[in-house]
Amino acid sequence: MENFPQDIYTEPEPDADTLANLGPLTGMAGIWTGTRGLDVNPKADGPERQAFIEHMELQPIDAQTNGPQLFYGLRYHTRIVKPDGVETFHDQVGYWLWEPATGTVIQTLSIPRGQAAMAVGHAEAGARTFRLQAVRGSTVNGIVSNTFLEHAFRTESYTITVSIHDDGTWSYEQDTVLIIPGQAEPFHHTDRNTLRKIGEPVPNPMARAAARTPGDAQGR
Repeated sequence: MENFPQDIYTEPEPDADTLANLGPLTGMAGIWTGTRGLDVNPKADGPERQAFIEHMELQPIDAQTNGPQLFYGLRYHTRIVKPDGVETFHDQVGYWLWEPATGTVIQTLSIPRGQAAMAVGHAEAGARTFRLQAVRGSTVNGIVSNTFLEHAFRTESYTITVSIHDDGTWSYEQDTVLIIPGQAEPFHHTDRNTLRKIGEPVPNPMARAAARTPGDAQGR
């Protein structure tokens, strides 16, 4: 059981600079592109291997508190297309969160197919690789789906492993385990890509405010 404090109301004073407090998420902040993605998804006649191109933006948010709990994080949006394509192949939004006090890493995600999830893992502040998982039925790192997806492509679990590389890139590998009617074994829907930075993150609002001179703050 978690060792929660008796005082569940008093909030800590967070650092204004989120970018300086992201722990293992530090190497993910910014605007990224990945041109060598690979998706393996289920089709009626067997698995389909689909190459994809990805644009991902991860921007720092102001620190978030739940009483004594304190998170620093990144708001993200990823849009994926097929090579030479325009139509969106996959769209996803959410947050990456880091809780320094416990070493907890959280990814929340939502896709416009009527599905949302929260994956949870643990890592040291300087970790270069970490793994998160969401599991169907859990109330703390669970998965919720619309009725058709629950019937036809039931998601049992979602696992993502992130690796931060010395050359400034970072990569991920995802394994989404599906239960599909008529298939004797679970299907592993996998995705992987390596992201290269094309733009720097914009400091969070509190960091920008703290960086202003007194004259700037007064509108001079």
